[in-house]
Amino acid sequence: MVAYLIRRLINAVLTLLVVTLVTFGIFFMVPKLTGSDPALLYIGKTADKVAVEGIREKMGLSDPILVQYGKFLKGIVAGRDYANGPDVQHCDAPCLGYSFKTEQEVTPLLMDDLPVTLSLALGAAILWLIGGVTAGVISALRKGSIPDRAVMFIALAGVSLPIYFTGLLSKQIFVNWLGWLPEGNYVPFLESPSEWFIQMLLPWITLAFLFAATYARLTRANMLETLGEDYIRTARAKGLTERIVIGKHALRSGLTPIVTIFGLDLGALLGGAVLTEAVFNLRGLGYQALQAIRGNDLPVILGVTMIAAFFIVIANLVVDLVYSAIDPRVRLG
Repeated sequence: MVAYLIRRLINAVLTLLVVTLVTFGIFFMVPKLTGSDPALLYIGKTADKVAVEGIREKMGLSDPILVQYGKFLKGIVAGRDYANGPDVQHCDAPCLGYSFKTEQEVTPLLMDDLPVTLSLALGAAILWLIGGVTAGVISALRKGSIPDRAVMFIALAGVSLPIYFTGLLSKQIFVNWLGWLPEGNYVPFLESPSEWFIQMLLPWITLAFLFAATYARLTRANMLETLGEDYIRTARAKGLTERIVIGKHALRSGLTPIVTIFGLDLGALLGGAVLTEAVFNLRGLGYQALQAIRGNDLPVILGVTMIAAFFIVIANLVVDLVYSAIDPRVRLG
């Protein structure tokens, strides 16, 4: 197990290095290859030549590309100074950049928004995992019944309807018409856990509805396939109770693909649920990324991209470890 863990950690570190290289190439090398000036992407095309030259000097955009990449990595690991003569801005590690439009370090800016995204992603993930898997198992065990058809109909609706439609519709029904839930303003958990829960409940349900539909369909398909295996029939022939057959044998095998997709979905959402945050006016990473794109604030876009990539890599690492617990044969691979 220890050797397997070490291999996966090494793979995760190497993957993160590749991610930094690709991200650096997209934001710094590609503009040069296409004939654009990277400095203009940081300060805007309407800036005067003096301002553009100042940004080029601070960012070291005139240095060789390998030197720029080295400074980029150094900023993430040990911090970085953006200097232009006596004018110096220090960026503490992990430095994901400095927004010259807002005169702020990107990392603290995004860390302020991260709790919102964490609250949204983790809460919705718990709902869609429990709801989707439960619905899928019930649907598989009662194939062809009314509950099965009802679950598949709801799942089809969840997959088909875009999040901005279901979000606006749920706000109209539960906030404006029925008045059961508040409009939605994020309250930090430590400030008021009950208010935090109430304010996040509608965004959780809306986001979970989209993902739970996919999980229900996938769980149903996996369970139906697993229930037809020989070892399931053997377990039943030995006289094991249906609870043990389903819970210990069938569900454990059917959960393997669920673990994969859950890790990827959660990792991607931790980088910002753009549409959900925009619909419910939650100022998380997704909302911050949207505002940065509108304002052409490249350092913030770069920072959100790096954080999203980090969470996806970490999610894959966790998935590998959970795999090894579910199926020990994975450790031998």
